[in-house]
Amino acid sequence: MKIKRIRAYQVDLPLCEGSYKWSGGKSVDVFDSTLVSVETDAGLIGWAEVCPLGPFYLPAYAAGVRAGLKELGPHLIGHNPTSLGPLNNFMDRALKGHPYVKSGIDIACWDILGKHSGQNICELLGGRYGEDFILYRAISQQPPSDMADNVQGYRDEGYTRFQLKVGGDPDTDIERIHAVADRLQPGDKLVADANTGWTQHEAARVVRGVKDVDVYIEQPCLTYEECLTIRRRTDHPFILDENIDGMQPLLRAFGDQAMDGVNIKISKFGGLTKAKLARDLCAELGIAMTLEDSWGGDITTAAIAVLAHSTPPELLFSSTDFNSYVTVSTAEGAPQRKNGRMAASKDPGLGIEPRMDVLGEPVLSIE
Repeated sequence: MKIKRIRAYQVDLPLCEGSYKWSGGKSVDVFDSTLVSVETDAGLIGWAEVCPLGPFYLPAYAAGVRAGLKELGPHLIGHNPTSLGPLNNFMDRALKGHPYVKSGIDIACWDILGKHSGQNICELLGGRYGEDFILYRAISQQPPSDMADNVQGYRDEGYTRFQLKVGGDPDTDIERIHAVADRLQPGDKLVADANTGWTQHEAARVVRGVKDVDVYIEQPCLTYEECLTIRRRTDHPFILDENIDGMQPLLRAFGDQAMDGVNIKISKFGGLTKAKLARDLCAELGIAMTLEDSWGGDITTAAIAVLAHSTPPELLFSSTDFNSYVTVSTAEGAPQRKNGRMAASKDPGLGIEPRMDVLGEPVLSIE
């Protein structure tokens, strides 16, 4: 089997709640998502989605996905899409860096492998644990009382894990954390995610100001060294995200005891192949994980689901259902949230079928 054509489609994903706000005054109203198809000479088509959270979050941007595919794609024609190790090795030699560009190719090739073998990718990634897995809900940055009020609405939808977007003024963030913590019920878990938004001295003030609150602290500062310093100044459970974008940073953080949990975003690592490698290492080392991506719709949610559902539940801290955040559905068969939990499809591959009337004409075609 060989790759004969690669196509990309551009889709806008407006947010159900109008906007999404996080540290440093950053916000997004509509996400620019790229859906990728990889076609084979055997008639199989694999699908994927790559949706960066704007150019101001990670070293990735929406137009860069399509520009990168235009550069990388011609080199992949004729390659076997089911030989995922050699394919990833070749992509890394053909295009240095830019893992988010390679992510769409890798996921689509996993979709092909699943369809070719008649199995859902969840089984190919190690096997399904239980009937479903737990989700978190991100609480967009707002005044403290509004964020606290949102908790009840999300709890009514079944969520018990809440990711509070902080990383702004330290005094306001301390108030935000206290206000939301006061609304929690037994069994709920709260994460204060600064998304690199605090300077070191600000983060030090916040962890001191919430010393008596049961809260996880996630990625307080921009650099790994700053985060490590804060980690050593608090007894709060600690999560790293933006600094962990490959195996070497992950191993370094484990060696430094820099975290209790890690956020593994599929496109940040370069696709399911490398995200699985990171997931399996974390499972071996006993590191709790949130498994997700930077953003997306139905197809990204399907990719997240196969990775999360094949992860030991005692180490799966949470995952997410991005397709419930947006107003546009791009595929049939995508996993749906039910009472704060979700399950991967049992159909072959990702288990989805793109809505071609929504995708429209491709913006890029390589053959």
